[in-house]
Amino acid sequence: MTLTQHPQLGAGRISLADADSIRAAHLLRRAGFTPTRAEIDRAVEQGYEATVEELLHPEDRPDLEIEDLIRRYHVDQNSLMLLESSQSYWLYRIINSQRPLEEKVALFWHGLFATAYGKLNHAKAVVNQTHTFRRHGLGKFADILLELSRDPAMIFWLDNKDNHRDAPNENYGRELLELFSMGIGNYTEDDVKAAARAFTGWTIDNAQYMSIRASRDSFWPYGRIDWQFRYRDDDHDDSEKTFLGHTGPFGGQDVIDIIVRQPATAHYIAGKLYGFFVSDQPDEEAVGILADEFTRTGGDIRAVMRCLFLSEFFSDEAARLARVKSPAELVGGTARLAGSHRTPEWTISNLAMDVNFMGQEILNPPTVEGWHTGREWIDTGNLVERINAAGAEMRDTNRPGVRAVIERVESAGPVLQPRALAEACLDAVGIFEVTEGTMRSLVALADQWGEVRFDRPDAIACSEERVVEMLQLIVASREYQLA
Repeated sequence: MTLTQHPQLGAGRISLADADSIRAAHLLRRAGFTPTRAEIDRAVEQGYEATVEELLHPEDRPDLEIEDLIRRYHVDQNSLMLLESSQSYWLYRIINSQRPLEEKVALFWHGLFATAYGKLNHAKAVVNQTHTFRRHGLGKFADILLELSRDPAMIFWLDNKDNHRDAPNENYGRELLELFSMGIGNYTEDDVKAAARAFTGWTIDNAQYMSIRASRDSFWPYGRIDWQFRYRDDDHDDSEKTFLGHTGPFGGQDVIDIIVRQPATAHYIAGKLYGFFVSDQPDEEAVGILADEFTRTGGDIRAVMRCLFLSEFFSDEAARLARVKSPAELVGGTARLAGSHRTPEWTISNLAMDVNFMGQEILNPPTVEGWHTGREWIDTGNLVERINAAGAEMRDTNRPGVRAVIERVESAGPVLQPRALAEACLDAVGIFEVTEGTMRSLVALADQWGEVRFDRPDAIACSEERVVEMLQLIVASREYQLA
């Protein structure tokens, strides 16, 4: 083992594994949600580049077919109308999907294109939006923006249903430029007005829920009717517009094509991807590399992500354990590690509430800006919630993932001294780098028990409980709370 310095963890970081395992674990944490030790071993065996390609092509792996299970276990929530049910649905996908990057990318776009149940009162509309992110999230950015502009939840959320040829509404046009593609300072108020006019006529059916008697929307008896995109040519402003220096009778597609060609767009999206997948601390040089790849490929997000995962700045020691896990990452990832919620039984709603209590109501972000991330995920109250929730997931020795961890610890030797037990537990959950302070805390706990034995039948049950106690301290550690 080696002792190094780390800017996020502080002085004295101990490495407990070979470089390939450390790199694979880092990749799988960032491209997914808390990998199991078996997944790390598989990634090492098939090689880093091959693992990256597998992650970048989720369509090559089977998708979850769970709609029948949702209806079996949540018989009163078949419409996915209720927010808590819909949050549970996404957590189930995070826990059980064989396409981890697909779910991670969907979470990324959901945070950037923040659309909230609170205004829509239609959880399934937001769920359908996340399905759009799964289908298109690794595609061309122009296609993502087009699908977003046609998305009923977004149209309702930013009032484009109220954007008419004779009475433009600027909400969507403004946020498209400010928050979704370019950032403040790269466009003018005239560009906002032109964008709004270009998207007139992009509306939805079944949305007049405030006047149910006069509409085709309904709450009962089966929940909300799905909203559908509708383009109304008679309500579209097809007159000449000047947008970002270009002039023509532009529609929404034209505006998107112009946006994607802007250098500001490449830099803005590159910066967002870097902040989500690499580090909470910005790095202009690294962002520039990703922006160049965005420009070179015409906004191909899969290509940008490949560039990111294969880069030196991604694998660099300073980038490892340099991001605070979001509540969804922490809760969903810990449940994956523990092997809990293999079926969507009603108790999975407790996980959704844990995520909410930590400050991240997935499918219901606080504003159009999404969540403030990084260290803002951590305050005194949230930290207690994070530690308690993670510890609760790891306390049941009968959960498949916990059993797999215990069995790997047992394979480290029939009798383990305190330091050996701490190292074996860290290894079994795929944490290969810890500070001296964390190691001291783990060993201090194990010192209370002395040696732990797996060679005597009368000692095994007690020893397994010791392993679980060690796991609960590990998931409370700073290293586990970081990704």
